[in-house]
Amino acid sequence: MTTPDTRREHDFLGEKDIPFTAYWGVHTARAVDNFPISGQTVATMPELVRALAYVKKAAAQANAELGVIDPAQAAAIVRACDDLIAGQLHEQFVVDVIQGGAGTSTNMNANEVIANRALEHMGFEKGRYDKLHPNDHVNASQSTNDVYPTALRVSAWFGIEALLGAMAELRGAFEAKALEFKDVLKIGRTQLQDAVPMTLGQEFLAFAIMIGEDELRLREARALVVEVNLGATAIGTGINAPAGYADMVIPMLARASGVPVVKAANLVEATQDTGSFVQLSGVLKRVACKLSKVCNDLRLLSSGPQAGFGDIKLPPRQAGSSIMPGKVNPVIPEVMNQVAFEVIGNDVTITMASEAGQLQLNAFEPIMGYAIHKSVRHLTHACKTLQVNCVEGIQANHAVLAKRVAESVTLVTALNPIIGYEKAALIAKTALALQGKEGGTIAEVAEALGIMSQAEMNALLVPERLTQPVRLVVA
Repeated sequence: MTTPDTRREHDFLGEKDIPFTAYWGVHTARAVDNFPISGQTVATMPELVRALAYVKKAAAQANAELGVIDPAQAAAIVRACDDLIAGQLHEQFVVDVIQGGAGTSTNMNANEVIANRALEHMGFEKGRYDKLHPNDHVNASQSTNDVYPTALRVSAWFGIEALLGAMAELRGAFEAKALEFKDVLKIGRTQLQDAVPMTLGQEFLAFAIMIGEDELRLREARALVVEVNLGATAIGTGINAPAGYADMVIPMLARASGVPVVKAANLVEATQDTGSFVQLSGVLKRVACKLSKVCNDLRLLSSGPQAGFGDIKLPPRQAGSSIMPGKVNPVIPEVMNQVAFEVIGNDVTITMASEAGQLQLNAFEPIMGYAIHKSVRHLTHACKTLQVNCVEGIQANHAVLAKRVAESVTLVTALNPIIGYEKAALIAKTALALQGKEGGTIAEVAEALGIMSQAEMNALLVPERLTQPVRLVVA
């Protein structure tokens, strides 16, 4: 028997008491009981909640236009969807993000929340499904199998838009540092060994270009998710949807959401195909790998402060040890590294889930959607903290860099076209043997060996020759 604090709802399994204040209903309640998996609810994916609302809004408008549902019901559904789009009632999405049923529980959760909110707009109490029903009206002309994958694609678009913005800001921070450090000479390294001179600006510009290239790749991958199967209903045949529905509802979704979704060429194929998620995840993995590589470099370049590379100084963000006073660790690059590891793991999850699809539907889209959501959101946040809490505050260690350049035997590489490899190697070998002793600089050794005067040597070892191609004048 119901109490004043509950209402009784039923499905084909039986009856269940629902908290009177809840906008969700019996189908959602069963999913909550069945899937106590991650402790993370769909409410933690606000982009997905908004995307579901856009899908349901477009469906209601198309259904009203085609005479499937009453205009007053459609108007109430649209108002309820607008509430969700505005950020209201997201806490009512209580099913776990990891669930069986190919997303049915999430779709049911959306249907019930929207129905009960729409009932309030119509002046009825929650649960008056005789006036407006979650399945018959909110879910009219739809199936989980076209609603959920469409919503995942729309939500991925929203998330990628934010990630692209964060990547652009991070790239801008590296570009600013490249300009700031454009005249700071240093020794480049290959295989962790001294190589040839470069500028710190060149090093940081390379980081910026790497990020910019991945912005382009991410835009290309995002373009693949705009093909949707809305109107396919259960398996792509469009059963229970009126003629013309798919061609009407998808443009309505595009206008409402701002996402340029288009109808898939073949709805049967599109309902079972998750290749765009695999492609997108692969690009996110690429982004993660390259950002992690950049952060590895930042950690190496800032290592020290006395016994490491010490080329740059990262801004100190927090105490680095509970036992070693004064120790400061590169915590911001470290967190980016860890996000990258997670994204790479998510890519494996998405790959396996996509491969496991069978026949006309892939039942594992919930874990794919959640994995993509985590990858996109965590990369977005990591890019922002790397930009603000690290890159913008990086300083060049001018004294250390200048000393290393002055003493480096790698400078002889610039002499190869002039004196030949053998003589250059002799200078380097002799200078290394005299390292730390008087008369052991490159210029001094070259003069002592009778190869070149110090004045001639110093005229050649200038930044223009050391950090870029030199135009040779042929007599």
